[in-house]
Amino acid sequence: MTFPTDRPATWFVTGTSRGLGLELVKQLLERGDNVAATTRSTERLLAALDTDTTRLLPLAVDLRDEAAVAQAVRQTTDRFGGLDVVVNNAGYGFLAAVEETSDRDVRDMLDVQVAGVWNVLRATLPVLREQRGGHVVNVSSVLGLTSVPGWALYCAGKYALEGLSEALAGEVAGFGVGVTIVEPGYFRTGFLTTDSLALPENTTPAYPEIREMVENHLKLQGNQLGDPVRGARITIEKVVSGDTSLRLVLGSDSHAYATAKVHALQATLDAAASTASASDFPA
Repeated sequence: MTFPTDRPATWFVTGTSRGLGLELVKQLLERGDNVAATTRSTERLLAALDTDTTRLLPLAVDLRDEAAVAQAVRQTTDRFGGLDVVVNNAGYGFLAAVEETSDRDVRDMLDVQVAGVWNVLRATLPVLREQRGGHVVNVSSVLGLTSVPGWALYCAGKYALEGLSEALAGEVAGFGVGVTIVEPGYFRTGFLTTDSLALPENTTPAYPEIREMVENHLKLQGNQLGDPVRGARITIEKVVSGDTSLRLVLGSDSHAYATAKVHALQATLDAAASTASASDFPA
């Protein structure tokens, strides 16, 4: 993708009323770009902005509703005359043991983090493909690369997003559309507050370490390593520069977790090198 330099770019960003999404909106508006910002509460979004909102299109959208998402994309292209960058950022945390995670919990999470992203992509990719240019940014997590106890449901959603994004990148490259997976570590946003971090309705005393993890994570709020202002700036710079490399790792903690996963996987592959072919048909 060649990022437009002769006009303001148009961005479609989901999950914008707090955290990294809100910071992206602020910085994009300060750049003078057009921003269609989806959120569950446009009032909360507007109250959080202290910059010129002339180029902002706030949209209250339930990403689980395919028709509503398609309408939001039409409103965006009608208002701004096109579309350049799509940022799938909406999501929330969920911390519980697998056994404590209800059917409703699973469906709610995957409806937002997987089906919701798919709804956005079905609505926006035809625009990008037909104009033969654009960029899709899918905000994942280091927990889309590695897993830890207590985060199974969140990891499941992010692993799905990683797989979707890798396949998508290969499908749309020939149309001049880039795909980037952003993989943050812990950022100093409201992600670990009780407003954003979902917990199970019912727990079991069989997992005291998970209860301790919940307590420690809530205490971590306000002390996370990642700066959302810097994270948003780096993400925008990557897109503006035309860099379409697949992954953007944000945070030293994210890098450390991902590196440990790579080393563990490499050790497994090395150990299996002499035995993996045992299940093959004989030559």
